[in-house]
Amino acid sequence: MSAARGAAVARTLVTADAPPPVRGAGGVREVDHGGVAWDADGRIVYVGGAGDLPWPATHGDPDAGCIIPGFVDCHTHLPFVGWRADEFEARLAGRTYRDVAGQGGGIARSSRMLADASDDEVLAFCRAIGGEMASCGTTALELKTGYGLSIEAELRQARLARRLAEELPQTCTVTLLACHAVPPGVTRSDWVRVACDELIPAAAGQGLVDAVDIYVEDIAFDLDDLARVEEAATAVGLPLRCHADQLGPSGAAEAAVALGARSADHLNHAGEAGVAALGAGGTAAVLLPASTFVLQAGAPPATALAAAGAVIAVGTDCNPGTAPVYSMPEAIAMACTLYGMTPRAALVAATATPAWVMGLHERLGRLEVGMRADLALLEEAEIAQIPYRPGHDPVVATLVAGQQVAGRS
Repeated sequence: MSAARGAAVARTLVTADAPPPVRGAGGVREVDHGGVAWDADGRIVYVGGAGDLPWPATHGDPDAGCIIPGFVDCHTHLPFVGWRADEFEARLAGRTYRDVAGQGGGIARSSRMLADASDDEVLAFCRAIGGEMASCGTTALELKTGYGLSIEAELRQARLARRLAEELPQTCTVTLLACHAVPPGVTRSDWVRVACDELIPAAAGQGLVDAVDIYVEDIAFDLDDLARVEEAATAVGLPLRCHADQLGPSGAAEAAVALGARSADHLNHAGEAGVAALGAGGTAAVLLPASTFVLQAGAPPATALAAAGAVIAVGTDCNPGTAPVYSMPEAIAMACTLYGMTPRAALVAATATPAWVMGLHERLGRLEVGMRADLALLEEAEIAQIPYRPGHDPVVATLVAGQQVAGRS
């Protein structure tokens, strides 16, 4: 995407003050009456005081608002099709996530919905969500398979993800969630073998995916399966990610670190060993507060992770079952309220760090000279307004490579 030369100004400018991976709470650089300028290729050429911009501003107000990097959502389950509000009602009535999944709901239900929909129906459904994400300041996001539950259907979902990436204005990466649930009529061990020996090599060989993921849980896959998936991913040169310790303690967090995973995600039940491993290792802790909120689950040890020096990211977990949320400002609000994160730490965790998780940190996630001009203009000068008003969209305009892709005017 290219854009005309331009610049933006605001009452404040806030960005991460160091390149990722940022450990612990992270810090920010704040510029009073700040500005950012970009060239015709959409690359940042200036960040600093608005008075020293190399050319006149094309966006923003020097006496109002805030400029921040565009949000980077490193954990979503797009593409999918259809919602599951009735399952939400069932959980409110006392049924657990395990109950719903065990009776044909959950991942298996979304798999059937995906199979029954045409490619055009899936893409139309997801384009609308992608547009809403852009309106809330998201300029890059992860797409994920996992609702296929067969080789052919997983590859179809990956191809749909690549097509969606071409149609959305945001930068998108694609993760193969090779082991999300055990397909009907197949044993867990047989599916892990198929995923490792056939699915992962096929997806990598066709250039459809950028990473490999696995859901480690007592209703899904175990630590031995995690090790096998890591071996298969490494064999084809793809980074490993891991859904870890969401519904119960499994030791997946520390196992993910030992295997060199790029991230361990959820972590609601991560124990002391997991916290220590994440603090010392190179695996990011991706926190997903929307699913904590929807499932009324206990919070992950966010404060302990920060104190241990873990690399912390925040994502929406956008999915039809446990996190029907697409807004990164809302995820930040939940992270601050439910997990005790500060607004500035949450901003770093929603911009620079997730860009690192997705392997995009050299191009985006911060406002620095040479990086792409992906930014969001907020209506208020103080970033604490983001978590202070949950449910409110604080974004006035969203720019990708210097080109406005969403906004109020």
